[in-house]
Amino acid sequence: MKPKASTKNYVLAALFAALTAVLAQIQLPIGPVPFNLALFGMFLAGMLLTPAWAACSALLYMLLGIIGIPVFAGFQGGPAVLLGSTGGYIVGYIFLALATSMARSSGRLPVAVMGMALGLVICYAFGTAWYMALSGADLATALGWCVLPFILPDMGKAALAYVVGHMLDARLKAAGLI
Repeated sequence: MKPKASTKNYVLAALFAALTAVLAQIQLPIGPVPFNLALFGMFLAGMLLTPAWAACSALLYMLLGIIGIPVFAGFQGGPAVLLGSTGGYIVGYIFLALATSMARSSGRLPVAVMGMALGLVICYAFGTAWYMALSGADLATALGWCVLPFILPDMGKAALAYVVGHMLDARLKAAGLI
C-alpha cells in the first residue's frame, strides 16, 4: 500500500528520522551493541504517524546512514555500519515503527502494548540473527550480549513513547499537524 503523499507527511517522516538520529547519539557503549535512545524515536514515530509513514521514517533514517551521514550511534554513517554487527537492529527499526503504528491505530492500550512488544521482538530477531551471522556467536551468547541487557530499558522507552505519543497526538491533531 502506497502512503498518501503530502508535504506534511514527508516533513513528519523526516522529522522523526532526524529525531531518531539525535537520540541515537545519546548512548552508553556497553558491549557490541550500544545502549542508545534511537528506539524511543522509532516508537514515537509509530505512535504519531500512520503505519506507512512510520516505516518510511525508519527507512529514511537508515538511508541517511547508508549514504554516509553520521546518524547511527556514535556519529557513525556509511554502509559499513549497516553491514556491521548492529545493522540488523537498524533494519528492525522499520518493523518496530510499523508494528507500533498498526497496533496504536486500534485505540486500545492492550493492543498497542502488544504491537510495541511484537515490534521489539521483530527488531531483536533481525538484530540478533544478523549479529550471530557476522560474529559467529551462538544464540545464548548473542542473547546475553545483545538482547537481555536491553529488554527492561527498551520496555521503558516503549512506555514513555506511549505516554508522550498520546500527549502529543491530541495537541498535534488540534493544531492540524497530524
